[in-house]
Amino acid sequence: MISRQRKWLWPAVIALLILQAVQALYIVHRESLTFDEGNHMFAGYMMWKAGDYGLNPEHPPLVKLLATLPILHEPLWIPPQQGRDFKTEAYLSGRDWLARNDGASQRLVFRMRVSAELLALLLALTVFLAAREWFGDTAGLVALLLAVFDPNILAHSALVTTDVGVSLFFLASIFTFYRYITRPTLVRLGLTGITVGLLLATKHSGILIAPMLLLLIAWEILIAPKPERARTALRLAGALAAITIVSVVVLWSFYGFRYAARPAGLQLSTSLRNYTAPLSHFQAAAVLTIARLHLLPESYLIGLVDVKRMAEFYPTFIFGKVYANGQWWYFPAVILIKTTLGLLVLLALTTFATLTGKLKKRRELTYILVPALVYLAIAIAAGMNIGARHLLPMYVLLTIFAAAGAVTLARINRGWAVVCTLLIAAHIVSSLTVFPNQMAYANEAVGGPKNLHNLLSDANVDWAQQLLQVKQWQDRHPSEDCWFAYFALPEIDPATYGIHCHALPTIDTAWLGGSEIMPPTINGTVLISAGDLSGCEWPSGKLNPYQSFQSRRPDESIDEAVYVYRGTFDMSSAAAMSRAQQSHTLLRHHHPEEAFALAHQAVAIQPTNLFAQTALGDAASELGKKPEAVSAWQAAIVAAQGLEQDAQESYIPNLQKKIRRAAQ
Repeated sequence: MISRQRKWLWPAVIALLILQAVQALYIVHRESLTFDEGNHMFAGYMMWKAGDYGLNPEHPPLVKLLATLPILHEPLWIPPQQGRDFKTEAYLSGRDWLARNDGASQRLVFRMRVSAELLALLLALTVFLAAREWFGDTAGLVALLLAVFDPNILAHSALVTTDVGVSLFFLASIFTFYRYITRPTLVRLGLTGITVGLLLATKHSGILIAPMLLLLIAWEILIAPKPERARTALRLAGALAAITIVSVVVLWSFYGFRYAARPAGLQLSTSLRNYTAPLSHFQAAAVLTIARLHLLPESYLIGLVDVKRMAEFYPTFIFGKVYANGQWWYFPAVILIKTTLGLLVLLALTTFATLTGKLKKRRELTYILVPALVYLAIAIAAGMNIGARHLLPMYVLLTIFAAAGAVTLARINRGWAVVCTLLIAAHIVSSLTVFPNQMAYANEAVGGPKNLHNLLSDANVDWAQQLLQVKQWQDRHPSEDCWFAYFALPEIDPATYGIHCHALPTIDTAWLGGSEIMPPTINGTVLISAGDLSGCEWPSGKLNPYQSFQSRRPDESIDEAVYVYRGTFDMSSAAAMSRAQQSHTLLRHHHPEEAFALAHQAVAIQPTNLFAQTALGDAASELGKKPEAVSAWQAAIVAAQGLEQDAQESYIPNLQKKIRRAAQ
């Protein structure tokens, strides 16, 4: 019986891996670029071609280098660098680079996504290998089955982003360390160091492996016989030091063993010292000391700082409300919404099996649960609440945990076997019901994908990947003149895909431009991305110019993430915002008179608009009209005082500073 099972084991594994690849590649074949992919792709290409690690240092190089391997032989046009802020340079140059070289065909994009899918296949294989070693062949297959059909893993599998890669190397690091612990050899120790290095080279959150390994080492010392604890502690301290050295060498190798982020003759748009200024004294001093000693590459360090700075101000949208900052309960709620009911119940049963002693493997459970709980705790504390994708490393570990519980309970009696089989089937069916739109998955208890945009936003629902489907919609409605609030404008231009809707203002067009001057009333068709409908990037929902659409039922839905409305709409808030944004653009290009006129129009349309009054004050100040500038800024402060307290902090201090400066 055992030999028969083993005979079919690897064919079954291979079949599931093929199924995973087919699903993932079909999903991305019909998806346009997601929000971050363009800048990842361009940054990776420039790393290969110019040794430039200063474009998008927000993430380490591994995924970007791997994804761009298939296109290195292509003679591609490279946009001239314009000396912009490093994020602006990466996003907008990446947009132009892909638009010129690839257009709407996504020929190059698909090849890069195929390359990224290799990481997803390795992740699935590692899930199987770890679960098999820890809990047996059947558990390995069940864990692989759960992972292959998990909608959150599947949605991101073939995207040129870092979430699947970091999940792979977190699991691989924990697994290789476990294997070293159970049979210490130099080969196993070296392999652990290499996998940890690959983890660090994939995403900055990889540094969380440090507290995980420390806790696992502490546990190993605690369970060791008393006479051997000191020796165990000394051996594992040495092992940790070796892992650290090897992993840092691996990390440096991905930066070409060069400290400077950019090649000779090029500088970052901001120095590391200036970029650390908003951090606490201790944090800034630590980063600058590491930089002074050249212990880590400059690009890696500025990326670490960027992650910290982003987490400080990123707003949160959940259950229909926008919060200016992160909420501790966000990720627990996301787990309940974005996890299949089958997997949730399996996890509950596995917890029951563990607490009652039916699932007995103490060390193996520790190597699953300690890293998973550490990761969840730090994700909650970090406050960057933008999607279930940030929990993928935890999800991977929990699929193994659930598989172990299912197999353990199924062996008790036939009843448990039936229950666990039905729950696994429910997990698979639930995922397939939304295929190929796994990005917008929500379980049935919360209303499924159709209701998800009312509960969550950003990459939980809409990562701006629907332009191919929007183009098909437009082809079916050629006579409709449309206005489009697109989540990734201007980082991605819908016109590249042949979409010719007028561009509505968003929070991103406020600092990068791209929207059009629009009328206060629209009689026609309005398309709104779920991210803009929710207002998830604003610090307060009251600032969202499309808030009134939240109570309307859309006429159509495109991939449960772009909503189509037809009728006559009061767009005063968006119209004022579009003029305020254009006014600031004119100011940046040294046209204060035109900026002043547009700002006046914005205030005339909506006198209580925070952005209109701010734009008027800025333009008046530039023209030397200090009394009018102060009056406008004071009106903007009054408008900001109508926001939630946390959101006020995003605007009022800066406005007060402008008023003090004008009084000098």
